[in-house]
Amino acid sequence: MGGPIPRKAYRIQAKKGRWSTGSLNNLKLEEETLPPPAAGEVQVAVRAIGLNFADIFAIWGLYGATPTGAFVPGLEYAGTIIATGPGVKNIRSGDRIMGVTRFGAYASHLNIDARYVIPMPDSWTFAEGSAYLVQVLTAYYGLKQLGAIQKGQNVLIHSAAGGVGLWANRIAKQYEAYTIGTVGSPHKLQVLEREGYDHGIVRRQSFRQDLEGALGDKELHLIMECIGGKIFSIGYDVLAPQGRMIVYGSARYASVGNRPNYLRLLYHFLTRPKLDPQKMPEHNKSIMGFNLIWLYERAALMHQLLDELKSLDLGRPIVGERFAFEDLHGAILRFQSGQTVGKLVVELQEA
Repeated sequence: MGGPIPRKAYRIQAKKGRWSTGSLNNLKLEEETLPPPAAGEVQVAVRAIGLNFADIFAIWGLYGATPTGAFVPGLEYAGTIIATGPGVKNIRSGDRIMGVTRFGAYASHLNIDARYVIPMPDSWTFAEGSAYLVQVLTAYYGLKQLGAIQKGQNVLIHSAAGGVGLWANRIAKQYEAYTIGTVGSPHKLQVLEREGYDHGIVRRQSFRQDLEGALGDKELHLIMECIGGKIFSIGYDVLAPQGRMIVYGSARYASVGNRPNYLRLLYHFLTRPKLDPQKMPEHNKSIMGFNLIWLYERAALMHQLLDELKSLDLGRPIVGERFAFEDLHGAILRFQSGQTVGKLVVELQEA
């Protein structure tokens, strides 16, 4: 069962009775004591942490699902079970696992509901384990459950060289889809070629022409949208009747730095796309949005999706860059740059 253990955790600090976000400088590394796992919980020695855009927006105070008060950010991790609470079955100390949590992963150790712990493939590294769950579930739920992807459809995937984008292409290819990927930098096009995208586009002023050129005489059936702004509007315009746009993020609100660029955020907010719902029946198109926190509250559905994913030959996660736990701030700043490929992972040394 185990007892209390010391741990290190990065926590957003509280000031004068309320939590203070808006700056990466408020994310402080603390030493504290972690109690034994409660009934139904396991205790994990974390070995790798996967970064996600939701982490950045939570740190900045811009994420609606963020807990009130001081909190430890982080949605996914991989590590080793070191203790189990009463009632836990089929999980033992020493098991190598990967997991998701509704915040709390920026830590050397954590207690977590055993339902959210997943056995890690024997051949995977901890870094790979921390690069899988959030992004593959986002891609699969978006394409399969919401997008209702069908064999031979044509799919547009934004941020195509990132974690969700890479998984989305691999999943779409299981349905023999024609995939078009977009990236923000030309050097990422070679990643799309290696991953088997049918066409790659650098997002720029000519995006509409580039998209229409990539489609040729094909219809656009499905979009995995995470950019917003004009890219969103163009995609919606080009989308075929009965097409579906799945919105799971808004990368244009991101910027590099310790705190948000509030003037830029205000500009993007005021110029955000607006659709008239009374016109949508005429357009005959669908827009659906979700975030993974919703799926976290439905553990049975999460396991159902993961079981379905096991039957697909999707390959290993791609870990683009690695940072040490002690340099988490540097990892976040690098992640904000938009220059990374695959998953950026923070690693911890074995105690």
